[in-house]
Amino acid sequence: MQLHQHSITETISKRYFQEIDSINQYNGIEDFFNIESKLLFEVFHLESAKAKKSLHEMIDILSIRFGRQVIKIVRSYFIVLSSIVARKLLDNQVPSRKAFAFNLACADMIENKMKDAEFLQFADDLIDFYVHFIADRKQPTFRHQTVNKVIMYINDELENDLTVESIAQKFHISTSHLSRIFREHVGITLVEYLNVRRVEESQYYLRHTNKSITSISEQFHFCNQSYFTRIFKKYTGVTPKHFRDELHHEFYRFEIPEAELEKV
Repeated sequence: MQLHQHSITETISKRYFQEIDSINQYNGIEDFFNIESKLLFEVFHLESAKAKKSLHEMIDILSIRFGRQVIKIVRSYFIVLSSIVARKLLDNQVPSRKAFAFNLACADMIENKMKDAEFLQFADDLIDFYVHFIADRKQPTFRHQTVNKVIMYINDELENDLTVESIAQKFHISTSHLSRIFREHVGITLVEYLNVRRVEESQYYLRHTNKSITSISEQFHFCNQSYFTRIFKKYTGVTPKHFRDELHHEFYRFEIPEAELEKV
């Protein structure tokens, strides 16, 4: 066993020094980790467009070094990047079970769903998923703490059959009071917000799973597929089928008005 371990160590060491000798001929390699740091900053500040640009720059660097093998290397790097994001999620107080599930889900999608011909589109979708996951778990900062708690509760329980009545009961307030304070601070009704969040979440199941549209509709407790299609199109501009079939469509995300946020 010790001889085997020694042999592996020697092999890795030789490969390392070979790489050191050859890597100097490639321009831009030294920028890779600086761009990665910038990418992580952009992801955790929900700057998806900038993060996508940074990831494409990193893919360009990998292309310089690995040429025709770049897709294989990019696939491996996406898995590494997802692990890095998962560990930063832990640093941001995301429960370990959710960070672990996030890591495994990303790795599974990269291994089994990433098509070679669409690896750049997959890179953009991966960034969208990172930002989506992080945004959903950032503590909202509305002036009313009950509203903040309701939003976090909805994020955690979205696939349950939530209603205004059940949420009001959970927080021991009347439905009328809950509806009033929610609209006052968020700018839309609680019913609208529930639909918005269900649409946002359903996009990822449409794009990244083989579940039927009917099944996804039921999963998020729309009364029927027709209603799901109508609400989905209201916010995204396209039907669920069109969104699934046409990969160029951006993911819809509800923007909270800046004026409503607590001033820091």
